[in-house]
This record gives sequence, C-alpha cells and structure tokens, in this order.
Amino acid sequence: MDQVFIKDLLVRGIIGISDLERSQPQDIVINITIYADLHKAGETDRIEDCVNYRTVAKKVYAHVEKIGRYTVEALAADIASICLAEPGVQGAKVRVEKPGAVRFSRSVGVEIERFNHR
Repeated sequence: MDQVFIKDLLVRGIIGISDLERSQPQDIVINITIYADLHKAGETDRIEDCVNYRTVAKKVYAHVEKIGRYTVEALAADIASICLAEPGVQGAKVRVEKPGAVRFSRSVGVEIERFNHR
C-alpha cells in the first residue's frame, strides 16, 4: 500500500484532564501516515489524483486548535476520522504525542491505525 505522510506536525491545543493542562494550550506533536493507491497520481501528475497532504494538515491543525480533548486516544481517533474522510484514503496511522508530559521522558502518546471499510 502506498503512503502519504505528515511528520512532526506541531500544534498548540488543549489536551489533558487536570485543571493545569486545561488552563492553556500546550504543544502536541502529530505524525500521520495515510494509506492510499497513488498509482494514478504517479502517472497523471495531477493534484486531483493525489491525497492532498496540505489539505489534511490544515484540517487537522484547525481541529486540534479548537477541540479541547481530554485524552490523546480521543484526539488520535478524531484525526484518523479526518484522514479517512478524504477521497481515496483507505487507511491512516496516527501518532499523537505530548512532549514533556511525563517527567524524564521526551514525550508520551498513542499510535492508532484505522481503515475505511467501504
């Protein structure tokens, strides 16, 4: 399966369960791998035949800035749904990380995979 990826998208948003975490936006690092058949796009060289990673990144960025989720699991599921709604997308792997959330670690987070079953 072909892949389109967005690596280390940095977004500031509300995420977490404590009052401190919810009091102000914090850094959230997002990595996305989108699974799609890119054969036609490679032959035609037309953006209409591609999965537009810029469009996906903008949608994810806007969503994360406004949603205010409690868990990284729920945010990752949201992002996967955004990806799966794009034309031609067959699946998505989403990794959501909170840098510095746990003492002595660079980051913590989750990684999920979801697939369209249409």
